Amino acid sequence: MIRSMTGFGRAEEVINGRDITVELRSVNHRFFEFSSRIPRAYGFLEEKLKSYISSAVSRGKIDVSITIISVESKDTQIEANIDIAQGYVDALRKANSVLRLEDDLTLSQLLRLPDLFTVRKAPDDEEQIWDDVKTVTEKAVAKFVEMREREGEKLREDVLERLDTIERLVTQIELVSPQTVEDYRNRLYSRLCEVLSQNDIDEQRIVTEAAIFADKVATAEETVRLRSHIKQLTDMLESSDPIGRKTDFLIQEFNREANTIGSKAQDVSITKLVVDLKSEIEKIREQIQNIE
Repeated sequence: MIRSMTGFGRAEEVINGRDITVELRSVNHRFFEFSSRIPRAYGFLEEKLKSYISSAVSRGKIDVSITIISVESKDTQIEANIDIAQGYVDALRKANSVLRLEDDLTLSQLLRLPDLFTVRKAPDDEEQIWDDVKTVTEKAVAKFVEMREREGEKLREDVLERLDTIERLVTQIELVSPQTVEDYRNRLYSRLCEVLSQNDIDEQRIVTEAAIFADKVATAEETVRLRSHIKQLTDMLESSDPIGRKTDFLIQEFNREANTIGSKAQDVSITKLVVDLKSEIEKIREQIQNIE
């Protein structure tokens, strides 16, 4: 199944005391481009995320946003600064020996003094955090890919419909072209006879030359190649592999054949068909810009 290059996926889960949210969004890009917004403390996740997502996505500009919020205090350590507390007690009692006030110093009073406690974040277990983030990322990527596939199916249907239109136009060109070639040959023959009427030229030579020039306006080769391209693109659209770059190249071949037919056209009816043909090819080209 083909995929669009635009997509969005989001997943959130609380794992091991952390509320983890992962969001992915993408837009069109010729290659795989990765950018992320990750809390500074978890910067070590960036390369792991890039490697994991690149295994699931081959093209597109991918933007990943990660939030990690601690909902439990197990990763926080609180330590009492005993030396500072002792210093406060000694200083207060020394002052009291001079001021001779009632010694009513209690623990609850010490708690009001600054710098008695230090709050430290426990060392991160990077492998555990990555395992947890990866678990959530897998769910976000699954939703992201699912959306890309839904959009890709719409693109496939549209391109197939336009290929049917192109095939009908090619059929019409094939029907008109032989008569156009014959008319051109007759006009050319008449003109040659008129120009060379004063000279003793072999009539069979004139017929041969007229046929050679008339064949130059024939479009059979181009229409055969167009049918081959149509079949090739149709097969590609059934592939489960990324096909965006291949289809981009193939549509250039469509344009080349259409332009050649247009340059050979000696009949206004073929010219009109070529205009419609190129219009459909251009619409397909616009659509395949969105294919992964």
